[in-house]
Amino acid sequence: MARLPLYHRGLLELVRSKQLTISSVALAELTGVNAAKVRKDLSHLGSYGTRGVGYDVENLLRQIARELGLTQNWPVIIVGIGNLGRALASYGGFSARGFRIAALLDASPEKVGTLVGDLAVRATSELGDIVRSHEAVIGIIATPGIAAQEVADEMVDAGITSILNFSPAVLNVPELITVRRVDLALELQILSFHEQHRSGDHPGSSEGYQ
Repeated sequence: MARLPLYHRGLLELVRSKQLTISSVALAELTGVNAAKVRKDLSHLGSYGTRGVGYDVENLLRQIARELGLTQNWPVIIVGIGNLGRALASYGGFSARGFRIAALLDASPEKVGTLVGDLAVRATSELGDIVRSHEAVIGIIATPGIAAQEVADEMVDAGITSILNFSPAVLNVPELITVRRVDLALELQILSFHEQHRSGDHPGSSEGYQ
């Protein structure tokens, strides 16, 4: 499942460049996945390609989109319209991947009523009505960490079942709720760790370090 979005993104690029077919080796190089894994993953979709030709790019893209549930236009609710929330709301790549930003919400009276693109920011108190009117099941939390748990609780009560959490908070949600966390600071710290050890300039470094 984690690799299918990589294939989908790579295939979208090929469609834009009007490439008709691709081999498993070329798709592996494009997505950074082992070629044997590519063939095994795609065989689970019932796609085996043609020897000497490879995979039909558009057909494979449709199969993967269907498997990922991207053949429908998922409405997404964003709560927290600070710098990050505005950037997410303005990102044009969601629609090509089957997602539509349906509503923007914030607790700040100064932000409510302002426009981000074509959408007016609405009050978080309207969350329940908005989720029901759009039949939304996916929510994005882009609030400060201190507010994230309260927003998550309100999303769950409103009917949201999948949450993408950009706040630094670890959310406590019911077992059936799916949460994916994107912690940019954590990812930078991981990169910092690799840079520190790549140079050998770290406490306790020695020739025996592996």
